[in-house]
Amino acid sequence: MIVSGKARLAGVLGWPVSHSRSPRLHGFWLEQMGIDGAYLPLAVAPEHLETVIRALPRMGFAGANVTVPHKEAVMRLVDHLDPLARRIGAVNTLVVRQDGTLEGRNTDAYGFFENLRQGCPLWEPTSGPAAVIGAGGAARAVVAALADAGVPEIRLANRSRERAATLAADLGGPVTVVDWAERAESLEGCALLVNTTTLGMTGQSSLDLDLAALPTTSVVNDIVYVPLVTDLLARATARGNPIVDGLGMLLHQAVPGFEAWFGQRPQVSDQLRAFVLS
Repeated sequence: MIVSGKARLAGVLGWPVSHSRSPRLHGFWLEQMGIDGAYLPLAVAPEHLETVIRALPRMGFAGANVTVPHKEAVMRLVDHLDPLARRIGAVNTLVVRQDGTLEGRNTDAYGFFENLRQGCPLWEPTSGPAAVIGAGGAARAVVAALADAGVPEIRLANRSRERAATLAADLGGPVTVVDWAERAESLEGCALLVNTTTLGMTGQSSLDLDLAALPTTSVVNDIVYVPLVTDLLARATARGNPIVDGLGMLLHQAVPGFEAWFGQRPQVSDQLRAFVLS
């Protein structure tokens, strides 16, 4: 695809950013739709973040994604903050408005829920409690999405109970904090289990969680996607649980940003999944 002088520009801000798959997935959509535009990896050290953020509108960017370690720091640098981003406490999408001001949004909750809905369409939010492992930034998006969808109870377990309690207090809703030592017992009667930690990721230790109390009808979702099938998902499959991998969360969270920057709403397809994985 040829990029002209009128191309619309977007990118991803991170430090480092070379591992990001976002340029590949957005590039796929740009090529597929024949859009005159480009999506660039932007490696930005923390000490240069404010300078780069302020320069985006002046450089003609329509916006950008934000990844680690900038998702929280960028909140104080935007002119407008979406209510959901404020509630979650992180920004992953920047949109340059018509007047040149910057809006910060969070699409991680949307990406998580759409991935779950597409990966297991028979799951219903009201079908029973959900167990969430972890209390980091990803957990905040997951808990917000589940609470907004009408899940009756969210059992939150984290190695630091204090951090889990802070998340519960910040987000409100039907969140019950579970001691880490009781995480396995808390799975009883759950209709959904979500791992939001990096445990199980390539290079990390596996998630230590006994699934014996989890009903075999429960959906198991791991937001880790490297590897695509984590130890948790493999063990869940072996006992008959339906599973949803984490790649779709990455793909779906990109949809609202792409639409805002390039003016067309893309689709998350099997072809896209295969391309991003290859």
